[in-house]
Amino acid sequence: MASSLVQYIVVRRDLVQVLKWPTGALIAQAAHACTAVMHLFYSDQNTQEYLRDLDRMHKVILEAKDEESLKRLSENLTQEGIDHKLWIEQPENIPTCVATKPYKKEDIQKYFKEFKLFR
Repeated sequence: MASSLVQYIVVRRDLVQVLKWPTGALIAQAAHACTAVMHLFYSDQNTQEYLRDLDRMHKVILEAKDEESLKRLSENLTQEGIDHKLWIEQPENIPTCVATKPYKKEDIQKYFKEFKLFR
């Protein structure tokens, strides 16, 4: 059953292209957001189910073009009651990534239609 659950991660593409962040720093932002969201929603049924089958976790990594589109996504997810974490890198106070808790793909994919796969 865990294979039907998916975690969406959306990172800012402009951090690499415009602000010239190293790729490793961007990957760290996604790792921070994923760790934080799993901690925040650890007791959630979907999270527990997802963690029961570690070898079959499914993640979709997407890109947001800039800070505004990432913040808009977070606001939309909040309004729709979708549990997630907007990671804000400190001490710079820069929003870098959004990670959702695990959801059934059919319940969550509609919120991410405007975002492309991260390449």
